[in-house]
Amino acid sequence: MAMPSCAKTKALIFCFIDVNDNPINADHISEIPGLQAYPHHIGSAVIKPEDEGKLKHRALSAMREQTQRQLLQIQKQAELLAQQARTINERIQLSENIYQAKMAFEPFVGHTYHLYESHNQWVLLMLGPEEWGKSIPQHLCFKASVSLLSDHTWDIVCTASE
Repeated sequence: MAMPSCAKTKALIFCFIDVNDNPINADHISEIPGLQAYPHHIGSAVIKPEDEGKLKHRALSAMREQTQRQLLQIQKQAELLAQQARTINERIQLSENIYQAKMAFEPFVGHTYHLYESHNQWVLLMLGPEEWGKSIPQHLCFKASVSLLSDHTWDIVCTASE
């Protein structure tokens, strides 16, 4: 068999190969092989596809646990705010009662005064039940010791039942 004339020189070896004919399909190659979802050569790391349902289940479980914890924290904060609102409302009601009471002096902030009931009327006095000496006057019934706060509301220090 005779050798073709183009094979006689190294330059002519490629005469049968079209330089524009690439044997690799352009649709199956990537310009950025590191972003492929599968290994692109034999030395690549093994890439195993994740079970999508398992992955979503773990993510949902973590999300539910975290959001439940946050909702519980918000619920505790709301309960604390509600308790603080009730306390303020009680101070408002007490303050209104005290300001309607009979008092013969100007109360000072931070001082403790004593609330009595006398003939179905509230009376604010400076003397506490233990400061009357031998006996408290018959017409006075001790209700509470109160302290004037800086916002001019009153706070109960102690009540008759304590």
